[in-house]
Amino acid sequence: MSSTHLVLHDPEGRLDTELLLGRELHKALVKAVLGWTGNPSLPPADLQQIALLLTGTARAVAADVRRAADLLPEDHAARALADVVLEETDCRLSVPPEDTARCAQNRARLVRALYERLDRLAGVAPQAVAAP
Repeated sequence: MSSTHLVLHDPEGRLDTELLLGRELHKALVKAVLGWTGNPSLPPADLQQIALLLTGTARAVAADVRRAADLLPEDHAARALADVVLEETDCRLSVPPEDTARCAQNRARLVRALYERLDRLAGVAPQAVAAP
């Protein structure tokens, strides 16, 4: 029996800190996916790949949000809001991506929300955000 999951060994945590996110590329993908009206007429395998890409992006941006929020005082309002967004992210990413347009759009909304939170953290504490 073969597994459909790939486990990456990353003991130094480099995947979260050293990968360039290609923010503009991901923002363009988010915009395109959220611009779909009705069925985009893509094969399920393509929808699955889009959802997987957006899932990976969400995980990476969430790690940036966490690092930035952790630099703020625990009682800071921006940190509390980031914690709420991160809890919602964890909940939504705990569900495996599906090969549907709806799933891809939900992941796109999540990526958009995470980038918005990261930008707000940069406005509060620019030194806290190192993402491009």
